[in-house]
This record gives sequence, C-alpha cells and structure tokens, in this order.
Amino acid sequence: MINESRIKYLNDKDIIKANNYIVYWMQSSQRTKYNHALEYAIKLANEYDKPLIVYFGITDDFPEANSRHYYFMLEGLQDVKDKLKKRNIKFIIKHISPEEGAVELSKNAAMMVVDRGYLKVERKWRKYTSDNINCPLIQVETNVLVPVEVASDKEEYAAYTIRKKINKNLKEFTNDFDEEKLKNSSMDLDIDTEIFEIDDIDKAIDKLDLDKEVKKSKFLKGGESEAEKYLNVFLDEKLEEYDGLRNHPDKDYTSKLSPYLHFGQIS
Repeated sequence: MINESRIKYLNDKDIIKANNYIVYWMQSSQRTKYNHALEYAIKLANEYDKPLIVYFGITDDFPEANSRHYYFMLEGLQDVKDKLKKRNIKFIIKHISPEEGAVELSKNAAMMVVDRGYLKVERKWRKYTSDNINCPLIQVETNVLVPVEVASDKEEYAAYTIRKKINKNLKEFTNDFDEEKLKNSSMDLDIDTEIFEIDDIDKAIDKLDLDKEVKKSKFLKGGESEAEKYLNVFLDEKLEEYDGLRNHPDKDYTSKLSPYLHFGQIS
C-alpha cells in the first residue's frame, strides 16, 4: 500500500472517464521496480478499467548534460522499455520538451500521474503541465524514503537535526508493496504521436542536439538491471568492510551506485 503522504494533486481538474487511457509521465524515476508512481498509475488504470501508457520526454538542452549523460540514460530507458513490455505496458518516448509532450498526450487521457522532481526545471515542467491539461495531474513521491514535507517543515541547518526526523518516520515509509498486474494491455494501443526510437542508441544520439565532446562511459552501462548487479556485489562483498575502506581508492570499496541513483534507475 502506498502511503497517502506520497500523493499530491497538482491541479483540481476532474477525471475524464470517457478518455482512452491513463498516462504515467516518467521523468525523474527511470525504473520499473520500487516505483511508487508507476504502481499508483497501474492501480488507477485498473480501478477505472483503462490501459496505461508510460511516457518519457527527451529534451536536447537539459542543464549541463552531454552525450555521456544521455547515452547512460538511454541505456536505462531501453531496460525500462523491455521491463514494461513484459507487464503489457506501452512505453512512449518523445523527442520534445517533457512538459509539451505531456500536454499533447493528455488530450486523450483520463488522468495523468507523474513522479516528483526537485530541480527548478523539473518543477517548472510540472507547473506548466498542471496548468495546461484538462485532466488531473497527480504527483507521487518515489525518489526519497520519507517525503520532504513529512521529514521537516523548515530549512534544516545540520545533517544531524534532519537525520533524527527522517529516522523517526522510516518505519512508516519503508513498507514493501506488491506489484499489481495491469488488467488492460496497452501494447496494441494506437497512439497518434511521433515516437523517438532508442533501439540503436548511437543513431538516437546523432538525432539529438547535444555537446558530443564527452563520449559514453567505457566502464558503466545504464539501467536498473546493471544497478541491481552493483548493489548485490556491494551487499555481498563490500558492505562489511565499507566503513573502514570506503576512503581508500586503491581498495575499490564504493558501491558505484551514484550514477544509477542520479537517474532514478534504482530506488
């Protein structure tokens, strides 16, 4: 069960029951496992007897990003696409500013769910979308264990002051939840929109107007499957000695999870 404190309506529009589908606008949480926003969208789709589509918008000008970031992200989105297909959920990627694509897809949507973003540009996208669609936009917090507003109602001045508040709420927000099966497949749903293909990442990158001086990583591959491998190695082989060896670069005792957490490829 998803805690109600994770859920926030970003507008006061009415559900359009006559429309064809429900949309989960995936942006900051680029994964299928332990994704409260995805599971909440599936729950709503089943409740209203609608198919669910998942949408992701790719913009060329995300602040300070280059082709290395995009290559890693697209590898992750390939993984997401494969995993959503196994759950009979259509994944639509558009080469468009994310909020514009969300508004376009909302025209035939009964309602829309979005994960939470904290950056100024992410909050701007969600605000624009909430103001310009005719159906509800529901934000679901899935990037942190304890929602920000629950953890503290003020700016904290030290880590130890907020750590106590987070720890106090951990039990309430670390519950497991079952993945619900989608009743109505969206795989054969005909969506009248231009889709950005990512099966060949090199071709996809060529189509994007990016800083291409920084090439893809030779050491890390994006995706929640890769993230899980590093997590399991960390837990099985490194965790016990981590506290003493994490600051010794010659020992290689870090988790290597930072880029995966950055893109929301692991919870």
